[in-house]
Amino acid sequence: MILDITKEQGQFQSIADDDRGDNARRGPQLAVPPRPRLGPEDWRTTQEIAAGLGETEHGPLGQVGRVVGRLGADRARAFLMRTGEIEAAGGLLLPDGSRRRTPGGVFFHLVRTDDALTREDRVSIFPPQSVRNRRATAAGAAATQTMPASATAPTLAATPTAWADDDYRRVMAALQQERGRATTVKITVIGRPGTTVEQGQAVALALVSEKAPPLPQGLPEPPSGTRYTVFVARKQWTKVAEALAADPEDAAIIEGYAALDPRVEGIAVYATSITTKRLQAAKRAALVTATL
Repeated sequence: MILDITKEQGQFQSIADDDRGDNARRGPQLAVPPRPRLGPEDWRTTQEIAAGLGETEHGPLGQVGRVVGRLGADRARAFLMRTGEIEAAGGLLLPDGSRRRTPGGVFFHLVRTDDALTREDRVSIFPPQSVRNRRATAAGAAATQTMPASATAPTLAATPTAWADDDYRRVMAALQQERGRATTVKITVIGRPGTTVEQGQAVALALVSEKAPPLPQGLPEPPSGTRYTVFVARKQWTKVAEALAADPEDAAIIEGYAALDPRVEGIAVYATSITTKRLQAAKRAALVTATL
């Protein structure tokens, strides 16, 4: 999950990127080629790439399919490999530097800005908004005829549902029967730390999140004022501390393992990587320059 506490509301940010489906280059409108028909092998490649990107939604999956159908499986896999290299190097930020792109966002950005793409390729893979709207409307109408009401997308509620104490007790008692196993736990905290304390080879940072974003209807209201104590290796912190001191508008981007720890009176985050928005933007610029 990604937590951005630099915003006024201190809210969790969505991870939808601005690269998906937008037209990168405006110009005379071209006729939109029909969507490529995928054979069994291309469909398996599409699913393989989408899984590698962590994409499961219909829209991105269809867009990956258009990349495979239009450019071929080998070329699409090359974009996936390049995406993995960029992610391993720290990822890419959005143009405004507000946050890191998702792997899917990086993949589509690489496809869309590839100099080898023709205008026809771009229009086929990233059709104009009007075409996307028509396709979405047609797909939605067809799905509505067969989709049960329970399968529709959740509605966001401005005010979360208030659960009574008895509701929590009943739910928690039932959950004690059997708990599943979490194989991966990861949190991203974005913000400017307050007090920092050095202890041995570690540095402890203090942050707090005041408000949650709109949540799907029916979810209980989360508590406010959640405290995060972040533990960072001193070697990782030094460069970040210098960057934050040099720019009061910069913010730290911390990724790590989160655990509830009563000793810190909140959530403890054990950082596996840390950078800042400006440092990440500079790395992104260097990567782009290196590919030119």
